[in-house]
Parts: sequence; structure tokens; C-alpha cells
Amino acid sequence: MTRLRRYFDEVWSELRKVSWPTREQVRNLTVLVFAISLVVGIYITILDSFFQGLLGLLAG
Repeated sequence: MTRLRRYFDEVWSELRKVSWPTREQVRNLTVLVFAISLVVGIYITILDSFFQGLLGLLAG
């Protein structure tokens, strides 16, 4: 039981050392992740369409 108690005390001690982001930082980073995901998705869609057309021309 003392090992479990010591474990949770250490976990709590480490959590106090964490530099938690502010609400504004979380919001900004979330928007950034969505924007980058959208751009990468569009990029992959364009490349897929290009290669699909190229293979269509080569295949006949």
C-alpha cells in the first residue's frame, strides 16, 4: 500500500511541474492542426487525381 501511495505522490509532484498551455494557446494550436490537416488532405487529393489520370492514360 505504501508503494502505491508513493507512486501517486510522485505522479502528483511531476504534474505540478508541467507547464500547462493557456486556453488561447490550445485554441490556436487546434485551429492550426485543423488547417494543416485540410491543406494536406487537399494536396493528397490533387496528387491522387493526377496519378489516377496518368494511370488511366497509360492503361488505355
